[in-house]
Amino acid sequence: MTPEGYQKLMHELKRIKSVERPKIVAEIEVAREHGDISENAEFHAAKDKQAVLTARMRAIETKLAQAEVIDPVMTKQIDKIVFGATVTLFDNETEGEVLYKIVGDDETDIKGNKIGISSPLARGLIGKRLGDEVVIRTPKGTKEFEVLQVEYV
Repeated sequence: MTPEGYQKLMHELKRIKSVERPKIVAEIEVAREHGDISENAEFHAAKDKQAVLTARMRAIETKLAQAEVIDPVMTKQIDKIVFGATVTLFDNETEGEVLYKIVGDDETDIKGNKIGISSPLARGLIGKRLGDEVVIRTPKGTKEFEVLQVEYV
């Protein structure tokens, strides 16, 4: 994952622990005060939210513990596409340029032009160099690109 993706997960974990979790604990306490919890819909809803939040928190902690953070700026590659590359492509179909950054799967943001390393496009780009033609098979058909620029920013 990129340093940016790592920081994003760290911020989400901090928000969960310092804001969301205390809020749900307070909701549970208020629901308990309403009496019999066996038939208390507010209590059960709050407990369900707590379970979902706890699962998300554990998933983030696991991802962070297992993460290999790769800073694209430190990459020694110049024109070869590897993880973290920002790639400018010429789309042969639309005859226009497109820009993508290859990031960890958890960082994928199509609107932000960030594609996950496991995506078909990223897998097809890895190892390519400036000027290479790239053919990507997608469910909608074959797409052809030419690599115009590779940057590590």
